[in-house]
Amino acid sequence: MRSVIDLDAYARRVGHLQPLLPDLATVQALVRAHVAAIAFENIDPLMGRPVDLDPLAIEDKLVHAGRGGYCFEHNLLLAEVLRALGLPVTGLIARVLWNRPVDHPSAQTHMALLVTIAGERWLVDVGFGGLTLTSVLRLQSGLEQLTPHEPCRLLESGGEWRLQAKVGSQWRALYRFTLQPCEPIDYVVANHYVSTHPDSPFTTDLMVARTDVDQRLALRNHEFTVRHRDGRQEHYLLRSAREIRGVLEHQFMLVLPGHVALDRRLAALPG
Repeated sequence: MRSVIDLDAYARRVGHLQPLLPDLATVQALVRAHVAAIAFENIDPLMGRPVDLDPLAIEDKLVHAGRGGYCFEHNLLLAEVLRALGLPVTGLIARVLWNRPVDHPSAQTHMALLVTIAGERWLVDVGFGGLTLTSVLRLQSGLEQLTPHEPCRLLESGGEWRLQAKVGSQWRALYRFTLQPCEPIDYVVANHYVSTHPDSPFTTDLMVARTDVDQRLALRNHEFTVRHRDGRQEHYLLRSAREIRGVLEHQFMLVLPGHVALDRRLAALPG
């Protein structure tokens, strides 16, 4: 098994043309390029296919095959890239709070990264779908931090951190986590639940997202939404599997299999 990511292939995939250096500027640029080039998507769980967290399998899928993935795949891939650059990276696991009460006892089903750059710690996350971070965040409680999209902040209490984004005029919680390093086996367990359990939305609904310079693109089953950085939104209803496939290929830049099973699954989506 190859132990180090193919950095040149990754850089080509995300369109990063500058030297790859172990510094803040490079990590910032990679985060922004990554979320613009590699879509968040759950096609494999939707099709009942296993999600392989082996680094080589993730590289083959996201870098070489033109596909996307969800949080474990995105952040495990970026973690390999950053470690290959010589940066200390700690994998974290979080409880999702988006569209839930702040005290909701949700399971630990989201992955994020803690990256140390020049002695300072930063939260890095390229896998939170429609509100994924487009900038690294300094690990400092209460500091409002600007990103190319929504302002964000981290709040800490009793050793637990909470990530919030300012959506419109309101601060909304995305997830909560501690700085306890997550063991690889815990990602395997969480990934199995997320990708196979009948109560997981990843097994029932199509969820795709990509974040460009001035807009966020999101697809939930038949509804395609473009959210501009100035607050404007466009909504489109996709009425057929052919229309959904077209948006996946052209707006989310995914290389999709032409197999009839995918078209049947897209045609059977709820809504």
